[in-house]
Amino acid sequence: MQKTSNSLIWIAGTVLGLGVLCASAQQATKAAPTQAPLTLTLQDSIQRARANSVEFQSALTDQGLAHEDRVQARSALLPKVDYNNNFIYTQPGASATGSANPGELASGQVPRFIANNAVREYQSQGVAEESLGFAQVADLRRARALEAVARAKAEIAARGLVLTVVQNYYGFIAAQRKYASVQLAASEAQSFLNLSRKLENGGEVAHSDVIKAQIQFNDRQRDLREAQLAMDKARLDLAVLLFPNFNENFTVIDDSEMAPPLESFDEFARTAQTRNPDVRASTAALEASRYELSSVRGEYLPSLTLNYFYGIDAPQFAVHAPDGTRNLGYAASATLNIPVWNWGATHSKIVQADLKRKLAQRELSFAERKLLADMRTLYNEAAAARDELDLLKNSAGLAAESLRLTTLRYQGGEASVLDVVDAQNTLTQARNAYSDGLVRYRTALANLQTLTGTM
Repeated sequence: MQKTSNSLIWIAGTVLGLGVLCASAQQATKAAPTQAPLTLTLQDSIQRARANSVEFQSALTDQGLAHEDRVQARSALLPKVDYNNNFIYTQPGASATGSANPGELASGQVPRFIANNAVREYQSQGVAEESLGFAQVADLRRARALEAVARAKAEIAARGLVLTVVQNYYGFIAAQRKYASVQLAASEAQSFLNLSRKLENGGEVAHSDVIKAQIQFNDRQRDLREAQLAMDKARLDLAVLLFPNFNENFTVIDDSEMAPPLESFDEFARTAQTRNPDVRASTAALEASRYELSSVRGEYLPSLTLNYFYGIDAPQFAVHAPDGTRNLGYAASATLNIPVWNWGATHSKIVQADLKRKLAQRELSFAERKLLADMRTLYNEAAAARDELDLLKNSAGLAAESLRLTTLRYQGGEASVLDVVDAQNTLTQARNAYSDGLVRYRTALANLQTLTGTM
């Protein structure tokens, strides 16, 4: 019995990963007994989340809309061509004489409305129009800046989604590890209960030791159920992010102990300052507000419109008139619009645009200050989490060895049952703390990557 107990204790300290895999297999079998579970890596999870995230797809839609706004603003600077067809009938003048052929103009017959050219007028013309103004050029530049804003916001949404996936992915792995840890603790409690009963039968310990061992075993069984519940909840939280339908038939690869190394702060700061999407979005928003101000100021300036017409504008829908005259022809017009007075509406628009520009400038300044603070805070968090991992791992190993030695001392009558129970609880806490430390470090790295975009 002593050898069996010692073996279980050594397994508890060195084979935690095997319990995680067993827990994953147990969950997969419960979810889909007839189909193999889908195995996902972190990158697989991120790709699936991007395809199913409503917030991320909404940001991509905003980016697409901003791109089309830029296309429309650019088109406003280019000539447009239309082909117009029109027929106008005007009542003949009351003093006109009759015509020998109905529908034809009698000699001297005029239309009743002076603005029309004939009783029957046919228009079939191609029209080329070009409008030139300072405001249109500013509108195009503003649309380009707003597209850059939408692009940066889409990147912010993508990085935020990555952080959420990382937290849920490694949260699920931590829940699996804790479940495996509690499984081992329950096995250790069962072994200790059996040991105390054996020693009681031999008259070596009191019945109170068996009672304490039984209480410890009951506590571990309750912890096992709670760990199962937490693992199921973590699975559901991750499934909601990854799948368009309700699917629990998946498992993930535990790579938490293969985290990439932490780069130097100088390299991290250099990358964050050049690739941070929040600062780029604020910079582009400030640029857009400046062009909006220029566009509004452009309403004080004259604008030029050019029109060129080619086609038919005649009493007959034909290339040639009855007398052989050619109806096809062209005309051109140029209009220079000079704004004079609009009761201060343009000035009011300028005040509004200038207020938006000042607000965008303050937001950029805040984004730059926040970036500097976040760089130092998040890097210190990642560095602390990395440095503590070795300590947590060492503590888990020491706790396993302490439990083994305490159990041996208990068998030799040199330790009390409280010493063994305390050693068991310490080992369980150390294992869970190490699992939490792994998740903390991976989450800290993901936070850094939201500033640098390196994931």
